[in-house]
Amino acid sequence: MPPRISAETLDTLRPGLRSLIAERAKRLPGLRYCDLRIEVREEKGAVAENGAPKAGSEDYSFDFGIRAISGASGGGPQRASAAGYYGRVLGQSDAANIEAVVWEGLEQAHRRAQASAAQKEGMRQRYPLLGGSLSDSELAPVPPAVDTVSAAYAIDPRSVPLDAVIRMAVDGCRALQDTRGQVVYCAASASAQLLRELFISSDGADIDQTFAQTEGFAIAVCSGEHGNFELYDFTGHQRGWEILADDYDNGPIKLPNFVDFCGQLSADAREAAAAPPLKPPERDVVVVTNPHFNTLLVHEVVGHPSELDRALKYETGYAGRSWFLKDLRDHQLGQQIASPLVSAFSDPLMEGYGSFRYDHEGTPARRAYIIRDGVLEEFLNNRQTAAIMGVSPNGSARATEAQLVPLIRMTNTVFAPGDRNPQDIIAEVDRGYYIEGHRTPSIAESRENFRITAVKVYEIENGQLGRLYRDGGITADSRDYFRSIDAVGNDLRVNPIPNCGKGQPMQAKRMSNGGPTMRGTARLTGPG
Repeated sequence: MPPRISAETLDTLRPGLRSLIAERAKRLPGLRYCDLRIEVREEKGAVAENGAPKAGSEDYSFDFGIRAISGASGGGPQRASAAGYYGRVLGQSDAANIEAVVWEGLEQAHRRAQASAAQKEGMRQRYPLLGGSLSDSELAPVPPAVDTVSAAYAIDPRSVPLDAVIRMAVDGCRALQDTRGQVVYCAASASAQLLRELFISSDGADIDQTFAQTEGFAIAVCSGEHGNFELYDFTGHQRGWEILADDYDNGPIKLPNFVDFCGQLSADAREAAAAPPLKPPERDVVVVTNPHFNTLLVHEVVGHPSELDRALKYETGYAGRSWFLKDLRDHQLGQQIASPLVSAFSDPLMEGYGSFRYDHEGTPARRAYIIRDGVLEEFLNNRQTAAIMGVSPNGSARATEAQLVPLIRMTNTVFAPGDRNPQDIIAEVDRGYYIEGHRTPSIAESRENFRITAVKVYEIENGQLGRLYRDGGITADSRDYFRSIDAVGNDLRVNPIPNCGKGQPMQAKRMSNGGPTMRGTARLTGPG
C-alpha cells in the first residue's frame, strides 16, 4: 500500500496532473475547457458534554472534482455547449494511479457535457422559441494565474495531540457549567484542520492554496422562571491552534480564548434566562442593533440575496429567490434600497473566516460592493453567471469539498462601519430598544422581510439602557428597515459563521459576517 498523500506530498502529483489537464485533455473531441480541483484535509476534533469527554477523532479526506465544457458530438464552434461535472472521494490506493483516476473522471465529465449540449441543440431545433432561451455554458474571462498561497498559523493544527483537543473541549464545557445548577445541559466542541487545495485549468491556471482552520462551538441550556433558555455560538478563524488557546485581537476581529468564550456564553445565557419575556409594543419603535445581531442580519438579508445563482432562480425550488432581482428587466441594481448611510460588501481579501486569494474557478478575489451608500451595486457571481450578466467575475465560486460543484457563496460579508460613537447612538434615543446578539432567523422566500430573535433586548429610556428582556427580536420589511437607518457606528466587528448551508446536496461553508452598531425603526417581536 502506498503512503497516504499529505498536504506536503500532494506536490508529487502536480506535474502529471498539470500535463493531463493542460495538454492531454485537448484530445477529447469538442472539449472547450476543463479544470481540476484536488484537495487534502487533515483534521482533529473533540466533543464534551456536561463537563465530560464524549468523543475525539482524527479525520482525513482526499478528493477531487472535474468540470468540462464541451460542445455536442460532431458540432462546430457555433453549436451548443454545456458543462459536465464529476467528483469522487479518493482512497490511499488511488495515489499510485492518480492520473488514470482523474482521466477517467474527466472523460465522464466530458461525456456528460456532450450529452447536455446535444439536448440543448435538439431543443433549439425542435422548439426554436423555447430552445433559444437556453444559454451556452460560456465563462467570463479571467487571467490564468500561477500562484502559491501559504496558510497562516503560529501552531500547526496537525501538531496538536488529540488529547489536547479533547482537554480543550472538556475545559470549555466545564466553563459553561455553573455552581447554582442553572445550566441544565451544556456541550462544547473543538477542532483544527489544515486544508490544501490545488486548482489546474486547461487555459494554464495552476494555483496552490493552503488554509489553517480552527474553531470551537458551545451550547448552554439554562432554566429560568419563564422556562428554559438555549444559547449557542461559534468561535474560530483561519489560524492555528492558538485561536482557541489564546486571545486574538486584530482590528474588527476580537476572539477570546475558548474557555473565556464559553464562560461568557454561559453568563449571557443565565442572565437572559432569568429575565422576563418581552411584551412587544403594537407599533414600530426605534431599535439600536449591536454588531453581533447585525452579523446574522447581513448574512440572511444581504449576503444570500446577493448570490447570483439564487437571484437567477437556480435555487428557487429548495432555497428561495432574491428580493434584489425579479427578472433581468425588473431588478434593484442601481436603485436606492437603503439609507445612504448603509453600505455592505463581501471581501475575501480582508481577514476573516471566509478569506482566500482565488476562488474555486481560479478567479482572483476582490471586494464586491453589494450595497454602496444605500444603492444596490453588485451581485456575487461565478464565471458563468458573470457572462450571463455581462459583468466581470468577482471570485465568489466556492465548494465545501473538491468533489462537489462550486456554488456562489458570500465570503467575509459585512455592513461597512460608519463614523458614529455607538454610545452616542444610544444616548440620542429618548425611548426605544437595544437589540443584543442573535439567535434564530425566520426569513421570507425572497428575503424581502425578516424576523430575527435576539439574545437580549434592553429598554432604552432617556439615552440609558434599562430593563432586560428575553425571547425578543425584531421583524421588518427589509427595504423599509434599511431605509430607516439613521446612524451607523464606528465599531465594526467581524464574527465567524462556520455552518452556512446551501445547495443540494447541502454544502456547509465557513465565512465571516459582521457589522457595526446601527439604529433604525422596526417592529418588536416576543415569544412564540
